[in-house]
Amino acid sequence: MAALPAVEAVALGGSRAQGTHTAGSDWDLAVYYRGAFDPADLRSVGWEGEVSEIGGWGGGVFNGGAWLTIDGRKVDVHYRDLDVVEHELAEAKAGRFRVEPLLFHLAGIPSYLVVAELAVNQVLRGELPRPEGYPAELRRTASERWAGTARATLAYAKANHAPRGRLTEVAGALATAAVQAGHAVLAARGEWVTNEKRLLERAGLRRIDEVMAALRPDPATPADAIESAERIIDRATRP
Repeated sequence: MAALPAVEAVALGGSRAQGTHTAGSDWDLAVYYRGAFDPADLRSVGWEGEVSEIGGWGGGVFNGGAWLTIDGRKVDVHYRDLDVVEHELAEAKAGRFRVEPLLFHLAGIPSYLVVAELAVNQVLRGELPRPEGYPAELRRTASERWAGTARATLAYAKANHAPRGRLTEVAGALATAAVQAGHAVLAARGEWVTNEKRLLERAGLRRIDEVMAALRPDPATPADAIESAERIIDRATRP
């Protein structure tokens, strides 16, 4: 991969980079390119699997990749535009970010996810910039914004879904708000997040499971569940 045109670095990410993998974990690799990277070059190597075009996974900072099988191993490849990554690194230092939708992510992803990857992933080939710790300004802005978004998500569900007994919508709001709150907690701690998989455990918000399990199709339960979640999230995110 490092020999492909326009690729300047390759990094190992995911659970294998962080030492939390199991024997069955897949391999996550990011190819960092500058300029005109052509996925056809990756496709031409001949590995079995699917190779997306640039922007094929929705665009934004997470701008495509591939699902491959290489020597019997499941390998996910992520495209990373170095110009974009360097821009987001500068933005994160200034405390600025945006949230983008991404398949399989309940709360979407913050644009500083690509900065988190620089901090925690293992560079296998080439050289990449590294953030100097977790930016103080980002700790403030990210924790405040994520916590505010979690509260707004629950408030909307309380006003619009709970009174009408919309159990599915309430459950969705509870799950989304919990993940948003998880981002807030870890941002306040200055801990990088690269995905949602262990976010609730790391943030101490697994008690939301009890709230979800108690949901019942009766008039009072949805509102009670939202209020319980509000208390859990407030305790976790208040300074």
